[in-house]
Amino acid sequence: MTIPAVDTLIIGGGQAGLAMSAHLTKRGLPHLVVERDRIAESWRTRRWDTLVANGPAWHDRFPDREFAELDPESFATKDEVAAYFEAFAAQIDSPIREGVAVTSVAHAADGVGFHIETSRGAISAREVVVATGPFQRPSIPPIVPAVDGIEQIHSINYRNPQQLPEGAVLVVGAGSSGVQIADELLRAGRKVYLSVGPHNRPPRRYRGQDFCWWLGALGHWNATRMTPGKEHVTIAVSGARGGHTVDFRELASRGMVLLGMAQGTEGGVMRFAPDLVDSIAAGDADYLSVLDEADAYIEREGLTFPEEPEARATLPDPACMTDPALELDLKAEGITSIVWATGFSFDFDWLKFDVCDPTGKPVHQGGVTSVPGLYFLGLPWLTRRASAFIWGVWGDAEKLAGHIAEANQPA
Repeated sequence: MTIPAVDTLIIGGGQAGLAMSAHLTKRGLPHLVVERDRIAESWRTRRWDTLVANGPAWHDRFPDREFAELDPESFATKDEVAAYFEAFAAQIDSPIREGVAVTSVAHAADGVGFHIETSRGAISAREVVVATGPFQRPSIPPIVPAVDGIEQIHSINYRNPQQLPEGAVLVVGAGSSGVQIADELLRAGRKVYLSVGPHNRPPRRYRGQDFCWWLGALGHWNATRMTPGKEHVTIAVSGARGGHTVDFRELASRGMVLLGMAQGTEGGVMRFAPDLVDSIAAGDADYLSVLDEADAYIEREGLTFPEEPEARATLPDPACMTDPALELDLKAEGITSIVWATGFSFDFDWLKFDVCDPTGKPVHQGGVTSVPGLYFLGLPWLTRRASAFIWGVWGDAEKLAGHIAEANQPA
C-alpha cells in the first residue's frame, strides 16, 4: 500500500496549527494539518459553558483577521472563538483534515523524514510540527482519596453549577480557571471554598487601558524567560461579565471562604498550608507593581491618561485571612464536590524520540528540537511570554516557517 506523503505535517488544528498553516501558505510551502476532532475543539467542548476569552477582542486574535461584529474591547465567548478559528481556516484555505488522530511519530524506515501512524492510516512527512498545545493530560494531585458522597472533577470537565450535586463546593487552584469557576458557583448560590496558591493578579484595566495593552507597552510580553522561582505561579484574570480585576477580598466579602494550598487528606479532613496571607500579599504586590510601572511609563512618555487613585484602594482582610483555617472536615462542611483547577501535564509518549526531559516537558530552542525536522509550536514560553496566546503564537509560527523554508533550500 502506498503511504501518502506530505512535505510538512502539522499535528493539531487549534490556534498554533492554523497559525503555522497560514505562514507556510504565505511561503508557498506544501503542508497538511491533521486534527483529531474538529478545528478548535478545545474551545467547543473542553471549556465551561460561560467561558469567555481573558483578553479583549482587539488583542486575542491573529493580525490577518478581526472578530466580526464584536466590540474590540469586549471578550469573545468560547463559541465565538471557535467560530473565529473555523472562519480563519476557510479564509486561508488551510489543507486540514479533521477526525484524524495521530498515534505515533517515528523516523521513517529509510532514515529520511518521518513515519506517522494515525487513526486513518499512515503518513510520511519530511517535517513534523507538533502543535497540540499545553492542555493535554489533566493534573489532579493524589491528595484526596475517593470519598463516598464527594464528586471530584477536573476543571476541563466542569460545565456549569447545575452539573454538580447540591451542596458546598471546594475549588482547588486560583488561576484564571479556578477563580472564574469559583465565582460562578458563588453567584449561583453555592457555598464555595477556594484553595489559593501563588499567583499573579494584574489589573483588568488601569488608567483607560486593558492590562493586555499595558503588558505590551511595558515590554512584559517580550520577556524571554520566567522570573526564577515563579515557574508555577498562575495568573488570576477574568474577562467574565465584561471583564474585571480579580479581587480575593471581594470574593470573601460575598461569602467565599479562602484557604491556603491543599496539602492532603486524612479521615475525611483536608489539610491546608498556612500560606494564604503570603500568597495574597504576593498577588497584591504583583498588582501594585503593574500600577507603579504604568504610572512611571505615563510620566516618562508624557501621556495624558486619566488618573485612577481608586485602583489602589484595598478592602479589609476578611476573617478567613485573619484567622485562616488549616483543616476542613469535608462532610461536616457539606462539601459534596471538588473542582480541581490544577492545570495539566504534557503527554508526548506518542513521539518516539528522546526530545522531552524527565518531567515530560519538551526540550527545544524556540520550537526547534534536536531531531532535524521535528518542531514544537504553541507551548508556553516557546520563545517569550506571549507564546501561548493567540497573537503570540502567530509570531512564533512565522519564525518556524522561516526556519523550515531555510532548511529546505537547495544546497
